[in-house]
Parts: sequence; structure tokens; C-alpha cells
Amino acid sequence: MKLNRMWMRAGLVIMVVVAAVSCSSDFSRNAAPVELIVTNSQDIQQIDLNGNGASGNTNCDKDIGTINIQGRLRDLGNNVDPRFLDVRVTRFQVSYVRTDGGTAVPAPFTRSIDIIVQAGGSASLSKFLILQSDALTQAPFVSLLPNNGGRDPQTGRPVVQMDVVIQLFGETLSGVSVSGSTRFPLDFCFQCGGCA
Repeated sequence: MKLNRMWMRAGLVIMVVVAAVSCSSDFSRNAAPVELIVTNSQDIQQIDLNGNGASGNTNCDKDIGTINIQGRLRDLGNNVDPRFLDVRVTRFQVSYVRTDGGTAVPAPFTRSIDIIVQAGGSASLSKFLILQSDALTQAPFVSLLPNNGGRDPQTGRPVVQMDVVIQLFGETLSGVSVSGSTRFPLDFCFQCGGCA
């Protein structure tokens, strides 16, 4: 009987230690002194993969929009030197989520950038890549070409709708990792009057 109680107490101590360790690691991940708030202002919602609208005015040479980045300070009291809380954003990752019921998406990719966001300040990014050049020769876009049927085989539609998810990664000048993301909902089509 005493042996069973001893094992039960040992088991209880182990569970408490495991719970404390898992809670502390969650706390440290979420306790960054600066929160990276990433939003966007979108100018184009439709991408014509052909790029040749019937009118010749396709707008396909424009950027899809601007990524707005804000370094929001958390309330840390008066003992924090804000000079070391500026954020250096060093890379962004582009991934895709279909919103039309299809599942085929281009491969995600990562690119390097170098942007400083002052603690409590903001910055923006307007020239960024949302598709690699070889994505147009792969699913789901290749099926939109007229010689391939002009329709997405998963939805039967001539338009592929997806969110382009852009996640920014960086760290404060004191070395704490931060990240944030935003989405651009886009319709991709071929010979559909240009980008709009």
C-alpha cells in the first residue's frame, strides 16, 4: 500500500513538472517585447496570367499592393530600453490557400529582405514577389491555358481563387524572434481582360 502511494506521489510530481515546463515554454514564446503587426492595402484582386488584355491596358505591370508592418510595443514597464526593441525583418515566406474548393497550390518559397521597423513605428514593403516564374507552368495555373482546357480540373471553373499568405520573420536588435502575416485574396485567370 505504501509503495502504491509512493508511486502515485512520484507520478504526480512528474506531471506537475511537465506541466510547468510546457507552460513556461509557451510563455517565453509569446512574451516577445514587440509584436509585429502585418496588414496590407490591396490594389489588384485579379491576375490575368496571359497579361494581354483585349484593350491593351492590362495593369499587370502594377504591384498587387503594399504590406504594412508595425512594431507594436507590449507594456513592459519603465525598465526596458526601447533602442534594442527595433525589429530587423530578414525574410518573408509566400504560401497559398485555395478558397474555391480546390487543393492544388504552387509550392511555397522564401525570399530574403532587410527592413528595420522601429519599436512603436512602422514600415512598408511594396515590391515583393507573390509567384515564382515556374509556377505558371505547374498546377493549378497550367490547366487554365486554352490548350489544356482552360478550366481548373478540381473546380471546373476558368478562375482559380486563393489567398496568397505572406509571413514576415525577423528579430529585435536584442535577439528575440518575431513574426507576422497577412493575406491577399486573388483570382487567377487566363485571357480575362487583364489585371484589375
